[in-house]
Amino acid sequence: QVQLVESGGGLVQAGGSLRLSCAASGRTFSSYAMGWFRQAPGKEREFVAAINWIGGITKYADSVKGRFTISRLGAKNTVYLQMNSLGSEDTAVYYCAARSAGGIFGGDDGMDYWGKGTPVTVSS
Repeated sequence: QVQLVESGGGLVQAGGSLRLSCAASGRTFSSYAMGWFRQAPGKEREFVAAINWIGGITKYADSVKGRFTISRLGAKNTVYLQMNSLGSEDTAVYYCAARSAGGIFGGDDGMDYWGKGTPVTVSS
């Protein structure tokens, strides 16, 4: 059974940092692009960052460029999202996702797998 399990969310003060992890299991993800999305209360889900599993090509939403860094540890099928300089606008549930086709992504079309999400709350 394929699973994406997020962890690392929590409560942090504005200006602080968190590192989210996504552990993928149940199959080989060597040909999958993986990434992060988030959904704030009352808002639609939005793209945050993605990484191509082979080659380390990354893509970011403009709102997080320079503050967030996506990385992966291939041997452990794990993807990380380092989030720095957090602000209240970053409060959301963060979801990990994986897609097998089409290379790196910048939206949620055609995702093959989703995690259940981990909440991040930034207090001001």
